[in-house]
Amino acid sequence: MIRIVVASKNPVKIEAVRDALAALIDEEIELVGVSAQSGVSEQPMSDAETLNGAINRVQHAYGLYPGCDYYVGLEGGVEQTASGLMAFAWIVISNVERTGKARTASFFLPPEVAKLVHEGMELGDADDVVFKKTNSKQQSGAIGLLTHDAITRKSLYLPAVQMAFIPFLNPELYY
Repeated sequence: MIRIVVASKNPVKIEAVRDALAALIDEEIELVGVSAQSGVSEQPMSDAETLNGAINRVQHAYGLYPGCDYYVGLEGGVEQTASGLMAFAWIVISNVERTGKARTASFFLPPEVAKLVHEGMELGDADDVVFKKTNSKQQSGAIGLLTHDAITRKSLYLPAVQMAFIPFLNPELYY
């Protein structure tokens, strides 16, 4: 049995990791979600800060549950570009031997949401205000709200989780 720790209690993140890795791992998976500190802002405001948050979550989860096969950190963030405020997430998967990293696709936030985020509101809370929802970050997220659930937060994470797992599928190529 493969034991995987997801450095989050968010059910969307846990389900995304479960589904993504179940397609790649031929063994039974035992998966646990844990509350792990990111060590970054509640709303990471750059690519680098977002990646650092995912890395920190993995390290914190390892400290909480040593001896598991894989540790997965997912961190959503935003970055201001010339075209607007862009949203994305970093996925980090690690074990004792190697680490894999991948980023989700990126998308631009509507100006009203971006304004609230720039004023200090976390993206999920800004989405709730603009779209008149409750706890959207544990549901389909900004991407789901903007695409009318054609793409959900979970489906956005799936390929990135699988891409972050590439070094474990090809250990001879990643050392």
